[in-house]
Amino acid sequence: MGCCLVVLILAGAPRIAVVLLWLFRPFMISTAFDSIIVPILGVIFLPWLTLMYVLVSPGGIQGFDWALLGLGLFLDLGSYGGGRASRDRRSK
Repeated sequence: MGCCLVVLILAGAPRIAVVLLWLFRPFMISTAFDSIIVPILGVIFLPWLTLMYVLVSPGGIQGFDWALLGLGLFLDLGSYGGGRASRDRRSK
């Protein structure tokens, strides 16, 4: 039971962070994105990448920022791949 709670918190953490940024620092979201559709889709499908992009984009993306965006993408893809691997193991 405790493990499931930790997984739920980690899965929701970037989404919660983006929503809190949207509520308390809306200029960060408006600086990073031109429309409202892209951040909404980002929070749904690629929350870590969206969070990293919001944090690094205001100053322009340069140098180490690309590594942070890559980390965000890796975390998102890893969460999807890890869920599938776990599901495949349980079905055997």
